Amino acid sequence: MSQVLKEAEARMRKSIDSFKTEIAKLRTGRAHPSILDHIRVDYYGTEMPLNQVASVNASDARTLTITPWEKNMVQAIEKAIMNSDLGLNPATAGLVIRVPMPPLNEERRKELIRVVRGEAETARVGIRNVRRDANNELKESLKSKTITEDEERRLNDQIQKLTDKFIAEVEQLLAAKEADLMAV
Repeated sequence: MSQVLKEAEARMRKSIDSFKTEIAKLRTGRAHPSILDHIRVDYYGTEMPLNQVASVNASDARTLTITPWEKNMVQAIEKAIMNSDLGLNPATAGLVIRVPMPPLNEERRKELIRVVRGEAETARVGIRNVRRDANNELKESLKSKTITEDEERRLNDQIQKLTDKFIAEVEQLLAAKEADLMAV
């Protein structure tokens, strides 16, 4: 039955990792290459992630520099960035695309915090779903008489402690990201 606990912990860890990935995409006032990770570029009729058709670097705290692998990709990359939901305006200089990060205004900060809270709720729901699945597995084991009622109760308590630990981690990450977004 410790297999059930290990599996539940691994799935909860994946929920946390997914949450970290999602909030890393949300931009604060600083330039970070992961901000553009979800942007997809039309590469000869195929949608490709930006980081597979170009090199993305932070040249300073407020500017990203994109260097396409092929020079005919410059316009496609520029168009993809403009059409994204990030509100960025790329500037092209030959083969290099510079993306200045505008400072966040108060309204945009609050909107981003709402998005972060929504992502946090999604992570919490994912963790609770893992808990539900593990508890159902324990009930099935109890029905088939492979574990006793005491074992089921003990394992349920362990799963609840695991759930509480991971939800506390989500809350901690949420608070850190909110503080980061509100910092001017």
